[in-house]
Amino acid sequence: MTDAATGTRHVAFDWGGVFTVGTFDGRSTQNVADRSGIPVERVRDSYFRHVRQLEVGAWSLPHFWDVLRSETGVALPYEDFEPLYLGSIHDNAPMYDTLAALPAHVRVGLLSNNYPVVSDHLRRDPRFGRFDALVFSNELGHKKPSPESFAALETAMGLPAAQVAFVDDVQENIDAANRAGFHGLLYHHDHHEAFEKILSDWLRG
Repeated sequence: MTDAATGTRHVAFDWGGVFTVGTFDGRSTQNVADRSGIPVERVRDSYFRHVRQLEVGAWSLPHFWDVLRSETGVALPYEDFEPLYLGSIHDNAPMYDTLAALPAHVRVGLLSNNYPVVSDHLRRDPRFGRFDALVFSNELGHKKPSPESFAALETAMGLPAAQVAFVDDVQENIDAANRAGFHGLLYHHDHHEAFEKILSDWLRG
């Protein structure tokens, strides 16, 4: 921990539902259904039964797609699926503005239940250069709300959890963050201006 970080407050974020509008999984399954003509319920049944394998890094994205194709009858090849999947990201632009405007002394982390290929895509995004620590469940092997995921975030940030606000759109994850010693802040994109004030007030201490 650096002297500059000692005694100051910092922040870490979730990705889906915070830096995106709505759920990535819902949009991606709908896009697959629309492209393939397969009923979305059939796509989602397979997708949500197996997506944990992606989240903890047990399966590659091509393997996940092979299983989903075999169960649903979707004929789309992986080479067409990957850009469709990545194209399902709908950025929450105001949160990226908030990220860029954070004071330089504030350390910034990310803890996301995420997937192979998607996490690599995010790392290549120049806006993610503002993050000091990126923790993805598919690389860690544990997903929120597990204690292991929040312990990994604390380690990656190099700060005591009590000095870090954690922003997520799911109450279960906020509860887990609070148990781990973080200061949980529940987020919804419809109330972004109110959130900005709450975060700014907390960072000022």
